[in-house]
Amino acid sequence: MAALAKVVARQRAELDRLRDQAAMSAVLERAKGVLMALTGCTPNAAGEELQQRAKAANRSLLEECWITLGELVPPLQHAVPQPDAAGSGASAPFLDEPLPGVPATRDTLEAEDADDTHDAFVALGRLGEALARVGTPQDLARCLLDHLRPEVDADAVMIFQHLPTGGLELVGHCGIGDLLATQWRQVPPLTGVAALDALRAREPRWLEDFGTDRERYLLIGDPPERWRSRAWLPVPAGDTAEVCIGVLRERAGSFTPSARRLLRAVARLCAGRLRAFGARQEYAANSAVQAVFDTLPGAAMLLSPLTTSSGEVEDYRIDAATPDAADIVGRTGHELVGHRILECFPSMAGEELWEGCLRTRETGEPFEGPPFAHHQVVAGGAELSTYSVRAARLGDGLVLAWVRQDSSDRQEQRLADVQRLGNLGWATWNLVTHEVNWSSQVFDILDRDPARGPVQLADLPGLSLPEDVPALIRAIRDIVHDGYQFDVPFRIRTADGVRHLRAVAEAVPAADGTPVEVHGFVQDLTAQRSAELALLESEQEILTQHGVLRAERTLAARLQHALLPLPTRPVRLADLRIEVAYLPAQSGIHVGGDWFSAIELPDGDALFVVGDVAGHGIGAVATMAQLRFTAKGMVITGSSLTGALARLNTLLLHSRDLHGTATMVLARYTPGERRLVWAQAGHPPPLLLRDGEVRYLGRPRGMLIGACSSPVYEEAECLLEPGDRLILYTDGLVERPAEGIDLGLTRLAEAVVTHHTDEPGSLSPLLAAVLEGERRDDVCVVDIRVPDEPE
Repeated sequence: MAALAKVVARQRAELDRLRDQAAMSAVLERAKGVLMALTGCTPNAAGEELQQRAKAANRSLLEECWITLGELVPPLQHAVPQPDAAGSGASAPFLDEPLPGVPATRDTLEAEDADDTHDAFVALGRLGEALARVGTPQDLARCLLDHLRPEVDADAVMIFQHLPTGGLELVGHCGIGDLLATQWRQVPPLTGVAALDALRAREPRWLEDFGTDRERYLLIGDPPERWRSRAWLPVPAGDTAEVCIGVLRERAGSFTPSARRLLRAVARLCAGRLRAFGARQEYAANSAVQAVFDTLPGAAMLLSPLTTSSGEVEDYRIDAATPDAADIVGRTGHELVGHRILECFPSMAGEELWEGCLRTRETGEPFEGPPFAHHQVVAGGAELSTYSVRAARLGDGLVLAWVRQDSSDRQEQRLADVQRLGNLGWATWNLVTHEVNWSSQVFDILDRDPARGPVQLADLPGLSLPEDVPALIRAIRDIVHDGYQFDVPFRIRTADGVRHLRAVAEAVPAADGTPVEVHGFVQDLTAQRSAELALLESEQEILTQHGVLRAERTLAARLQHALLPLPTRPVRLADLRIEVAYLPAQSGIHVGGDWFSAIELPDGDALFVVGDVAGHGIGAVATMAQLRFTAKGMVITGSSLTGALARLNTLLLHSRDLHGTATMVLARYTPGERRLVWAQAGHPPPLLLRDGEVRYLGRPRGMLIGACSSPVYEEAECLLEPGDRLILYTDGLVERPAEGIDLGLTRLAEAVVTHHTDEPGSLSPLLAAVLEGERRDDVCVVDIRVPDEPE
């Protein structure tokens, strides 16, 4: 299982590498699309510009692509002149128009909607990537419709080219019927043709009012009413416009400002792509060479170097390619002809293959790169194959070929990988000739010097520890005499300590059934056995610790029950009706330190205390008991509420036997005046329900007990009225993991209003509504009711 897991991990790593390579191609194509939109250059020129920028700034190609894309995000205040295809610093014509996301002035930036700008950038980037795979004007029309349909509600696209005679020729269309395309294939130089008007004026024509437009122009359509709004956009090419793109919509209405900006940008983006259609035709001229490559097996390309003025090779052009040759975006065979090698394989720049090609061209010595893995689909399934790349000089160019390694080589490599990853080695013993063969891995596992040679099967037990010799001897005797296969664990002692091994073998019988050969493998299981022993030891420790903790919980629960008895029904105290609830935590095995007190004082007043000790276990229970009894004793003997809190803080701060910190709220109620005086130490505020409305009492100053040596505590006063309900509680009622306490306080207030009733026993439904899921902390609640009439 470990060996298989390692193989899967290696294959996943290879898949991640291939995904990263494909992602790099997507980023490169988008960056090229941005440069094409800004400068109107061809895809090849855009790729060259990115390469030169990366080299000049000492950055990788991928870094330069991201920087190019990042320069066009909305924080840009002014358009920056970009170099044209020839490398000059002249401002591109496209910058004269507001590009989505590249406003010409600050006023324009403030007027444009940020969401539309972002959407236009995304659409333009996707279109720029798709245009890199467009090969004909007809493909361009289909591509434009696919990308403009969701952005501007386009229903058809037509591409007209200006003829030398002054007319138009339909070179691409999508969304219109073949009959209509045939009728408008050739357009004479007439007046009233919107596409011709746009080309002559070099300005878009927006046909957005069908009634007015049909009087001015000869509208395309059968019938023309099918498309209620249209846009004709000239595609710039230097100082002229030779191509016009028409976007036809079935719905009426104007093109929004963002749609107009996007369509202008699309027209600029298509300029370089349209020029590239004719530029690549020159590479297909040598049909004889391509015909030879069409018959060659495997993946191979014929490359011509592209040099700078100083003679340095900056790229290679693909002049011919075999049908099996493919780049990272899926182009194959003829589709690669005319493209640059760095456009098809961006990661090749600066790699060993690139340097090897340079050396081969200079010296004439063939180059072969190291093997690499490649996933391909065979018989409907993915198969990992191993290839190597070879380069050889042919005239002034290079032949680049991908050679798949022989199957026997791959099998041998796979066997070596299995032995290494599985930490095992194979062995063969010939029982007739006594010839023994071991793989190198067996010598490593048995810690035996290969110069000493392998041992006979009968001598194998002599390598093991004395305790394991009998079992190994019996297994060898059974396989030699009776042909029984065996799977036997044994141990050996090495310089690094004891190793746990496993021997698995089977017999090869002769015609009469007599074993003549034994083959199998030896595997090192030391790491697995060590992990099993460590796991067993850990389980024993966990069971022991679990028993100790369970016993501690039982003891703490009994102590808590003895120190904090809970009444089974409501009690009367100072003309008040009191209900108490205590719910222990459901998670964990420790008992918490939440507590309450509700007693009548000698002068007839009532004292209410609710507290919470930090932590769990016997220590928290002991601290709870000390604080509970001490607080009651201090108030009974005449101490004020704030004085009691201050003394309890000193007790908890300086006592070695008490536990951590605690929060507390103390309240003293005088029945004759219905006056409640209370103080708190870092505790949630009481909740008051009066006349159907709930609020939390404003907390007086008070820090949790045991936190500092000189805290300040203050008292607050509240006059209760008949029918009032006052709830004191610990934080377990309102706190939940990964949630602010404000949400818990709001939830409690809403539940008190919803589930309020004057009947006894109403505390349980309230707690059920507030507490959901598993409780992670103890909950203690004191519910105080002021009767409507004295009882």
